[in-house]
Amino acid sequence: MAYSDFKTVDDILAKFEVTVVSGESLFKHVPEVSISPELTKMLELTVSLALNINTEKARSELIIAPILVEVWQQLHRKVSLFSGVDFSVDESRSLNGYCDYLMSDSPDQVFLQAPVICVVEAKNENIKSGYAQCMAEMLAAQLYNAKKSHAVPYILGVVTTGSNWKFLKLEDSQISIDFDEYMILQSHKIVGIFVETLRHV
Repeated sequence: MAYSDFKTVDDILAKFEVTVVSGESLFKHVPEVSISPELTKMLELTVSLALNINTEKARSELIIAPILVEVWQQLHRKVSLFSGVDFSVDESRSLNGYCDYLMSDSPDQVFLQAPVICVVEAKNENIKSGYAQCMAEMLAAQLYNAKKSHAVPYILGVVTTGSNWKFLKLEDSQISIDFDEYMILQSHKIVGIFVETLRHV
C-alpha cells in the first residue's frame, strides 16, 4: 500500500491507533492576512480558467500552487515547499509514496526536513475522498518528526479542489476535521491558516 491506497477513514482507523473527530470550527479565531497584489491579480486571471479547464492539473498549477507560494513568501522564505516528492517514511505501515505538496518548518529547499503541512489534491472534485490519504500523510509527517526529534504542536492537513479547501489537524493521536470549508474567494483566510500554523511550530 501507499498513501493513495487509503480510501476511507475506516482504512485509517483499522491500521493506526488514532481517533477521528469532527464538528468543531478549528480555525475560526485565526485572523485573515493581507495577500500580495500579485496573488490577487493572478487568482483573478486563473481561477475561472482553472475551473473551466476542470482538470486536477489545471487546478493544481493555477490555484493551489500560487496559494502555497504566497504562504512561502509571507513567511519570508524561511519555510520550504515541496511538490510531488517521494515521502516514504515507513513502508511496513504503508506510510510511503508521493505527496502532492508538503510544507516544512525549514528553509532547506533541497532536502525535506520537519514536515508540518500535507496538502492533498481531491480526486474528482470530491473533498471527502481525500481525507484518508491526507490522514496517512499527516501520520507519516508526525512519525518522521518523532524520528528526527523535531517536536511540533500539530500537523496540518489540507484536502483541496483548488476552489474548496478543507483543513485537518493531527494532535498526538487525534485527527480533527474542521467543520468549516473555505472557498478560494476566502484566500485571505486560507493563507492565514497556513501562516498561523507555520509561525507556531
